[in-house]
Parts: sequence; C-alpha cells; structure tokens
Amino acid sequence: MSQSSTARRLLPAAILLAFGSLAGSAQAVDWGGYFRAGPATADKDASRACYGLSGPGLKYRLGNECDIYGEFALSQGLKSEGVDYKATLMTNLYNPQTDTGAATVGINQMFVEGKGYDVAPNTAFWIGKRFYGRADVHIVDTFFTNLSGVGGGADIPLSFGKLGLAYFKKDVDATQSGNRFNVDLSDINVNKDGKLRVLLTATQGNFSASTVTGNTYAAGTSGMGLTIQHNQDKFLGLGGGNTLWLQTAQGSAGLDGNFGGLSNDSNIKSTRLVESMTWQVGAFGGQALAMVQNDDAAGVKTASTSYGGRVSYAFTRNFKLLGEVGLSQKKVDGSDAQQLTKITVAPTLAVGPGFWNRPELRLYVTHATWNDAANAAAGANGLTGVPALSTKTSATSMGLQAEMWF
Repeated sequence: MSQSSTARRLLPAAILLAFGSLAGSAQAVDWGGYFRAGPATADKDASRACYGLSGPGLKYRLGNECDIYGEFALSQGLKSEGVDYKATLMTNLYNPQTDTGAATVGINQMFVEGKGYDVAPNTAFWIGKRFYGRADVHIVDTFFTNLSGVGGGADIPLSFGKLGLAYFKKDVDATQSGNRFNVDLSDINVNKDGKLRVLLTATQGNFSASTVTGNTYAAGTSGMGLTIQHNQDKFLGLGGGNTLWLQTAQGSAGLDGNFGGLSNDSNIKSTRLVESMTWQVGAFGGQALAMVQNDDAAGVKTASTSYGGRVSYAFTRNFKLLGEVGLSQKKVDGSDAQQLTKITVAPTLAVGPGFWNRPELRLYVTHATWNDAANAAAGANGLTGVPALSTKTSATSMGLQAEMWF
C-alpha cells in the first residue's frame, strides 16, 4: 500500500484523536453511532447473496445485508458569551463484503451549530456537512426524506411549528456544480397526536453544456420538489405510529428533497406515495410498508411498488423471533414487470422485548424468488445483490448478524 493511501485511511482516526484531545479539558464528549456486521453464506459459487430490485424501498433488509457498515459520532457541546454551540464529527466504515480489509473510511458529518446569538436568540444556526431533515422506513433502509449534504441553515421556532431554511452545494467536478434550497415547515399540529410537514425544494445545475475528450455533457438544469409528510403518534391505539408521505419532483430535484440528476430537464418527473406504520402490543411488535412510485423520464415511464413488513414476537425478555416478508415490483414501459419476493426468519437475542430494542444478535435464514424479467434487467435497473446467481430465479442464504445503535 502506498504512503498516500495509508495516510488517507488513517486521516479519520487522526481527526477523531485530535477532536478528543481538544475536548478532554472541557465537558464530556458525547459518543454515538450505528453498526451492522456478521458472517453469512449462500448457494454454491456465491460468497454472499442479497436480494432486491434497484430503487428506493425495493429491498427488505432483515437477513439481507451483505455489507459491513458502521458510523461513529463524537459531539462536544460548549457555551461561550451566552451562546450554546456544538461541534459534531461522524466517521464511517463500509465494505460491500463481510470483512473490513478493503473497506472505505470516510467522514459523513462535520458541522457546528449554535444557538443564543443576540440577533436571533431562539434560532439555531449551523454550517458544515451533516445529516439533515431525514425520515426513513427502517425495514427497507430508505430515507424517503433526506436533505443531508454540505451546506448551512437556520432552524427557526414558530408559534405553530418550526421553520427550517437551508442552502446546500454539490460539486461534481472542477466545472460542474449544483445549488439547492430547502424550505422545511414542520411540527404543525393538525389533529390529535398528528403533525404535518411541508417541504419545498429548489435545485439548479450550475454549468453549461460542454465536450470533454469527445464526450458531450448536457447543461445543468433547474428543478422543483414538494413533500407533504404526516406523522401520527399513538396510531390506532397500537403503541406505535404512522407516517404518510406524498411526494413529487421535477427536473434536477430529487423526490427525497435532495438533488436529482443535475442535467435532468423538466420532462423528467416523479411522484411517490408511502405509508408506513409501527406497532407494539405486548410482546408483539413490527413495522409495515406500502409504497407506489411513478417515474417519467422523457416519456419512458416506470412504475414501482413495494409491500411488506417485519414482525417481532418476544417469547422472553431477551429472546425474540423476527419474521419479514417483502414483495417488490418494477415495470418499465415496453418490458415485462420485474418481481421479487423475499422471506426471512430470524431467532434473535436482544436487550429487551420491544421491536426497537438494540443491540440484536440474529441467526437468520432468507429465501428469495424472482422472475425472468428481473434477471433480464439485472444490475442498475433490475435485480441487485446476486450477480453470481443471476441465471437462477430463487436462492437461499443464512448467517449471523449484529445490529446496534447507541
């Protein structure tokens, strides 16, 4: 390994050590994060196998994650001259295979935020790289709203909710970049235990058409997006909640409120409806998803649907049985519908009986079936995660997995 590549790999660790040293004489540093890891095996001639269709919400994750991944955050809160501020640093590690040997190490958050400035004492200001405005459905590992990136903004309390104003910049290369503005009005009380969120997105691809080494690149475009999100606590008296998303985007804006393709013109449009509920009734907990998404790329239409859920039943305080079923379909104009069904059973040790109790130590068996159309579109537009099995239409894998957040 070259000295430069070694230095790049050690840089995040060095930053963490420096962060800790600087904070050592001040208040305690907060430590948190997430990771998943574990060994698994699949059919002959495949070291690992996972089963999904390409696209958001089309892969159910229980017993179906072939990678090793972790993110680890340090944050330090301080106060100076009446201003409360906090610095946050989060590193991550990722390898699409089992081990960490060829893993990439990076930084996915590095920002500072402050509150108590005399010009706006109740407003929180922030600048840097951060996770922002995220809302997900855990069982498919998809953030249907995700404003994260490099930017700056302000979170302003209102009498009827909260207003988030943010600007983000995306650099593709030395000549191509994009600008994004988000207006996020949230925490609006609209019914008992129910809150509404309205998110507006405006994007701009800030570059002209060009030709480089014989390749022609389209000019940057503008885009607009709208998300209406409703969160309901105490849903149906089942001890959980419900989230409903209605989303639309056009041009260079993404459905999740982030950037889309910076050269996407106004003929590229998407809409999405997502419904997800969680529950916990005694020993029985779970989460379910229903999703319908329609994409129109200059007349080529794609319809995606996803229906599934994960259930958890606690036989004792520390032993649960998990089960998950997911049905995914993707239909592109002029081709047969791609279909995939995935089923997992996972005896699990946990620190508590609830659906959200972590860490969990799982033994799992996963079986998936898919059709010829999914095989035919394998890769970017169809079946993902099973390149060694793409001549088959079913497979089984088993393994061990730890999942933890703290």
